[in-house]
Amino acid sequence: MIPVTEFRQFTEQQPAFRVLKPWWDVFTDYLSVVMLMIGVFGCTLQVMQDKIICLPQRTFSPNQTELMCPPLSTNHESIVPVHELKGLKTNLDIQQYNYINQMCYEKALHWYAKYFPYLVLIHTVIFMVCSNFWFKFPGSSSKIEHFISILGKCFDSPWTTRALSEVSGENREEKDKKKNSASRSTLDIPIGEGNLEKTESLRSIPEKIVVDKPAASVLDKKEGEQAKALFEKVKKFRLHVEEGDILYMMYVRQTVVKVLKFILIIAYNSALVSKVRFSVTCTENMQDMTGYRYFCCNHTMAHLFSKLSYCYLCFVGVYGLTCLYTSYWLFYISLKEYSFEYVRQETGIDDIPDVKNDFAFMLHMIDQYDPLYSKRFAVFLSEVSENKLKQLNLNHEWTADKLRQKLQTNSNNRLELQLFMLSGLPDTIFEVTELQSLKLEIINNVTIPAAIAQLEDLQELSLYQCSLKIHSAATSFLKENLKVLRVKFDDGRELPQWMYVLRNLEELHLIGSLGSDASKNVTLDSLRELKALKTLMLKSNFTKIPQSIVDVASHLQRLCICNDGTKLVMLNNLKKMVNLTELELVHCDLERIPHAIFSLSNLQTLNLKENNLRTIEEIVSFQHLCKLTCLKLWHNSIAFIPEHIKKLTSLERLYFSHNKIEILPSHLFLCNKLRYLDLSNNDIRFIPPEIGVLQSLQYFSVSCNKIENIPDELFFCKKLKTLKLGRNMLSVLSPKISFLGVLTHLELKGNHFEFLPAELGYCRALKCSGLVVEDVLFETLPSDIREQMQAE
Repeated sequence: MIPVTEFRQFTEQQPAFRVLKPWWDVFTDYLSVVMLMIGVFGCTLQVMQDKIICLPQRTFSPNQTELMCPPLSTNHESIVPVHELKGLKTNLDIQQYNYINQMCYEKALHWYAKYFPYLVLIHTVIFMVCSNFWFKFPGSSSKIEHFISILGKCFDSPWTTRALSEVSGENREEKDKKKNSASRSTLDIPIGEGNLEKTESLRSIPEKIVVDKPAASVLDKKEGEQAKALFEKVKKFRLHVEEGDILYMMYVRQTVVKVLKFILIIAYNSALVSKVRFSVTCTENMQDMTGYRYFCCNHTMAHLFSKLSYCYLCFVGVYGLTCLYTSYWLFYISLKEYSFEYVRQETGIDDIPDVKNDFAFMLHMIDQYDPLYSKRFAVFLSEVSENKLKQLNLNHEWTADKLRQKLQTNSNNRLELQLFMLSGLPDTIFEVTELQSLKLEIINNVTIPAAIAQLEDLQELSLYQCSLKIHSAATSFLKENLKVLRVKFDDGRELPQWMYVLRNLEELHLIGSLGSDASKNVTLDSLRELKALKTLMLKSNFTKIPQSIVDVASHLQRLCICNDGTKLVMLNNLKKMVNLTELELVHCDLERIPHAIFSLSNLQTLNLKENNLRTIEEIVSFQHLCKLTCLKLWHNSIAFIPEHIKKLTSLERLYFSHNKIEILPSHLFLCNKLRYLDLSNNDIRFIPPEIGVLQSLQYFSVSCNKIENIPDELFFCKKLKTLKLGRNMLSVLSPKISFLGVLTHLELKGNHFEFLPAELGYCRALKCSGLVVEDVLFETLPSDIREQMQAE
């Protein structure tokens, strides 16, 4: 015998799977148990009791075509008294009777009467297997187990309770507002003076009645992390399950099998139930063994089996009708789609998505068990809910004290907080009221709430590759307070639309890829609203200066365009920017100095870095720019400085580094106001003695050239503070270096010096930190001078 404990493995998973069993599956399970009991009961009777009892029949008329056992008499008059009873002797022993019974049971009894209980048992087992096959099939059981595991965690998660309680609290507040407004409108009806006291007391009622908002459960850090992991599991599970419909198809197939099985059982049982008879005639050639050929037999369990068969047919009929209803439910309703519309309406969480395929089917099954499961599960499908959880975890991690520790002073001398690659914007940031500059980098789903108004000192905002949403009240605050905005983006469509209404904005920095069409339609159309804009920096890939820049031309003072190597062709719009004081055209692939620049009479600084300039003959036109003090022509391919450079008498800063200049014209030093001159990284071999004319020179760099001698006239420039002579071919440093009393930085490394002149000691401002030279060469100085330089 098989112990009952062996069947435990088939029932262990049932409590977990009960959520996927609708009422009809539970009902048919009970019907299966009842039918199983009928089968087991019948089989037990078959084993424990005699199956058939037979007696031989002596007489058989030749006119009879069929042997018929005499019917049982029910007439009491024909009953013979006991003292007159006489038995018929058959001369058969017990073994012969057993043989006759066995032979007649096998040959004469109808197969349905013999195997009825076994058929019931087999059919019932098939029904039970079909009802639970999708729970056991490898392709579906893993999905079901995973789903039930996630469902249970979502149902019991504290975050689910918190999210739903917050929503219910919000809905209650809305209802209270409506009630209060209705009550106020009622109370505002004019009344007589006699009822004045009564009216005042009525008006005070809404103010005194306070509806307590249900306090949301507080999540600790561990619970928040668990809820965050659940969101990820639900996302991955949804992607996996929505790909196919194996669960739906398995359930449909097992239901169809049960319906077909029901039809088969009803058909053949209805036809054969009449074959279960009490009296059975048996004609077997056993004369050589018993002396008889004809027998009359009684099937001892025929009466009971007949009743059981009719009872079984009734249960099968009810089972089949239930299966037909299941089939109707499967095919009438679209079970491959599931809408959370009722959940969205009830909870107010509008972004819960509809699902499909196996995911939808399992949710339909759960609704038949308890719709509350779907409602609580839907919380983990909502992006709004997920963002709230992330915000909560973010606030736990980034406290106000921790944020204050990250504050630094930026280049604009503002107190700046930089946040990098966070899941959102912590609410605690609005508690750091001393914040002046906020820099957000690679942060998705950034939402700037109305609470930003608490940062009264905020003037600078940097958004580097951030997906941003902003509250209308926050827009009003930024509109009045923001002075500097930096935006770095990958696509022009990511540009925040609210930046076009920042009327007090003074600096706008845009970094990202924009074609000419994008710049016309997206970037600059609305800059005309930026009435206070003074600085505009664009790092992109323009082919022409956008026409819309003209909208801010009247007040724009600084324009910087870094084009990342894209050729900037049309520059005519520059002529209209007459108030520009600083212009930068960097990496624009310019081959000549644009003529439009010569119309900018207020220009003070011009930067043409990293272009493709080879000749600068147009420099003569710069003489009309009387305010031009800084000219940056570095990082180009200029080989020659024209004589006209002498006409730029207002120049104070001149950058010619990283070019291909070989000869320095003496006319260059007629620009006697020069304070900063950078000629590094060229091919210069000789410095004209006219350099001594530059009495205002404070910075002079000729490092990385091919200079062999330094003229003594250079040391007449007594205001020099920085002198860079490194990486040349110098072998002697003139003792007249002592004339440079205010020198603070001297670079000599990379030459052929054998010693340093002791006259360096007269450069009192020069310290060891400002002297760039080889250690061996530094040791050639007298010890007292070395100590002087090393002293702070």
